[in-house]
Amino acid sequence: QVQLVESGGGLVQPGGSLRLSCAASKIIFSIYAMGWYRQAPGKERELVARITRDSSTNYVDSVKGRFTISRDNAKNTVDLQMNSLKPEDTAVYYCNFNIRTATREYDYWGQGTQVTVSS
Repeated sequence: QVQLVESGGGLVQPGGSLRLSCAASKIIFSIYAMGWYRQAPGKERELVARITRDSSTNYVDSVKGRFTISRDNAKNTVDLQMNSLKPEDTAVYYCNFNIRTATREYDYWGQGTQVTVSS
């Protein structure tokens, strides 16, 4: 069973930075996209950033210019560099790997890591 393990969350002051990392417990083939989602209390989970295997990226508007997603295909890892953090970025952040083969599409999810932006 594949597990995605996240690290790098924590408490940071407004304007600060954090870097989230996610690694798979073993090599995964047919990864189409890697991404980060977040869920704040009382809100639905939303896509924060996503990067496909050809390195195309997309970001939710609220983080554009502040967050950067990157991936290492050989290591099956994805990072999210978060700068200029705001209190509204507070949420549990989840790593996602989207798998696409010739016949199937499915997802792996991490367990989530808490990011709290507060003074």
